[in-house]
Amino acid sequence: MSDTPVRNRLDNEASPYLTQHAENPVNWQPWDDRALEYAESADKPIFLSVGYAACHWCHVMAEESFEDDTVATILNDSFVPIKVDREERPDLDRIYQTICQLVTGGGGWPLSVWLTPDGKPFYVGTYFPKTERSDRGDTPGFLEICQSFATAWENDRSELESRANQWADTLQDRLEVDTNVDTNIDVDDDDDVPAPDIASPQTDSDADDDSTMDLLTSVSTAAIRATDNEYGGFGSRGPKFPQTGRIEALIRAHAETNRETALDAATATLDAMAAGGIYDHVGGGFHRYATDRKWTVPHFEKMLYDNAELSRVYLSAYQHTGRDRYARVAHETFAFLSRKLQHPEGGFYSTLDAQSEGEEGRFYVWTPETIRNAITDQQIADIAIDRFGVTEGGNFEGSTVLTATASVSQLATKYSLTTDEIMSQLADARDSLFDARMDRERPNRDEKILTAWNGLAISSLARGGLILETEQYTELANDALSFIRTHLWDSDSGRLSRRYKDGDVDETGYLDDYAFLARGAFDLYQTTGAVEHLCFAVTLAESIVELFYDAAGETLYLAPEDAESLVARPQDLRDQSTPSSAGIAVQTLNAVDPFTSTDFSGIAGAVIDTHADEIRGRPLEHISLAMAADSRARGHDEVVIAHDTDTELSQLIRSDIASTYLPGVPLSQRPATVSGLESWTDELGLDSPPAIWAGRHQRDSKATIYACSGRACSPPTHSLTDALEWFDTDISTAHSDSTSGDDIDTNEVDGDTIEGIDLSEGTDSFDN
Repeated sequence: MSDTPVRNRLDNEASPYLTQHAENPVNWQPWDDRALEYAESADKPIFLSVGYAACHWCHVMAEESFEDDTVATILNDSFVPIKVDREERPDLDRIYQTICQLVTGGGGWPLSVWLTPDGKPFYVGTYFPKTERSDRGDTPGFLEICQSFATAWENDRSELESRANQWADTLQDRLEVDTNVDTNIDVDDDDDVPAPDIASPQTDSDADDDSTMDLLTSVSTAAIRATDNEYGGFGSRGPKFPQTGRIEALIRAHAETNRETALDAATATLDAMAAGGIYDHVGGGFHRYATDRKWTVPHFEKMLYDNAELSRVYLSAYQHTGRDRYARVAHETFAFLSRKLQHPEGGFYSTLDAQSEGEEGRFYVWTPETIRNAITDQQIADIAIDRFGVTEGGNFEGSTVLTATASVSQLATKYSLTTDEIMSQLADARDSLFDARMDRERPNRDEKILTAWNGLAISSLARGGLILETEQYTELANDALSFIRTHLWDSDSGRLSRRYKDGDVDETGYLDDYAFLARGAFDLYQTTGAVEHLCFAVTLAESIVELFYDAAGETLYLAPEDAESLVARPQDLRDQSTPSSAGIAVQTLNAVDPFTSTDFSGIAGAVIDTHADEIRGRPLEHISLAMAADSRARGHDEVVIAHDTDTELSQLIRSDIASTYLPGVPLSQRPATVSGLESWTDELGLDSPPAIWAGRHQRDSKATIYACSGRACSPPTHSLTDALEWFDTDISTAHSDSTSGDDIDTNEVDGDTIEGIDLSEGTDSFDN
């Protein structure tokens, strides 16, 4: 077979994003040895296009340029055109997004990069129209750019090569050493706050005293300053992204410091998102992000990772505040995941497209006429129209994206009904709209199963099983983990693969695959008390250290050491569309450290110390690492429960656990007896029981709880509340038993709620 790629080769790829372009007249190549070797042998520059299946603007650029014969001719004749699915190759995406952010001040998808034959970038951008258009912000035309670089490469390439070498050097400096580059997430200038001491606990009770600010306070202060006090979220303009890490940090800050402004900022954002168009009020789940400041009109794609992380933070908000509306959002989001994204064997698919019938959002929008066609009862239809703000003019291209516009009390007054009657009729309306929507053409689904994103879903579902006391969610998490272990885990080599699609497996796993899945397995252990999940989390942690930890640089890289050599070896330190894989890895190494003889906490601490300047300087961009550093500074606390792990805990203990928010405090279940503990010790490959379990047996034939900090523990008790009282005692006075923290009251319940959103008058400030 000739090495010359004379045809489009994407028809043999597993990625739905790549196969979408298999019929383009462009001779697209996958990123593989054949394409790269041809570029070097033919001395042709590479045009690299990075995107994903549900990306709206990727579709737009494909229709305008990649399906055009004139564009195809210039790409085929003068370049080696390569397509990459960013979900399969996070390393390539991170490298070239970084240079895009440095050069243009922003990033995103589609990512368009022109490279030398050896992969060094010399021009970069995102979406380009085929020709320059004033309605697209006078962005240069794609065809003109290609023609210009084709001529320059043939006639005078020295300037391009010089720029490519400079940019490649910059990438190595940024990604392998400094990594101090702005992301595409908007961060206002006033987010900067005085740098905290990463290693030291807070020494002043005044959260606004910048001179003594600890790391958690630094993060929450920056997040509060960035909060849109009128519409929720962060930043004073659109687009708005959920940014779940910031919200979680604000909730945690309130729990640990009782700073009311932190909770206000968190709940304002959660309420605004749940009431806005970014939330699917008919089918549950969240769209990718809002295009406007008011959260009204989303980009309509639905991503597994967004729904996993958003449900996780709504669970935290419910656990900390007791407000039912947050639990309802989590319930409805999990129902969406199970209904629309679950593989028959348990894993979760990646995305739903934004488009159907060739139009963005068509599946999700309504008019008064379509509402009345769906709901036969006229009054219920009118109530739904008022509730969701449906108008003749609409809020999106002549139709309406549903938002929670009128509160239940307002509707009750208008229609002379009780609030219970309104809530019942809204539930009926939602069922009717759901049934009517099922008859529409549905958005395409990207049926890749990604290890990393499944890890996020497993973690959230496991926590949902614990906090919502719903066994179904625990089973969903267990089924997903079983799928990954069956199809994407090689126990002999100790390695994960990244992607499964119709039996085809991509072999290379990245740090996010290992870190997110390890956290998911550990969370499932915390919920179920099953030692197999703990053992798997420890095994994954060992693989993280072996494959991704650079002992010389004391850092974690995104790609394994033996992966393909690229222009740079990137790290993943910043929380962006998904959490920082380095940050989650550090958190997980700390969490499993008590259950292994390997010094995971020392490695985690070394990574934190290596990047201390970045974490201090821009804590909002490094939230996962910042939370790991904060936990390190506050000490290693845990709750140990000794009981018969073959039977469920009592309803009282399970309810106490479900309603007690203890961020960064692992829940460690262990067998009731010494003989049972010996079996677990053997499964973990240890010579003796971990110190966290030693001597902490079940008493009086009842589940026995110990609240611990380091080697000190509370006296044994059968009450979680009693154990947690030690959080308020001085550890130094304990007889080798104690911990620190707050006993959190989560009994407040908001009664004016329905379908996962706040229906109280207090949400009116977020109405559209």
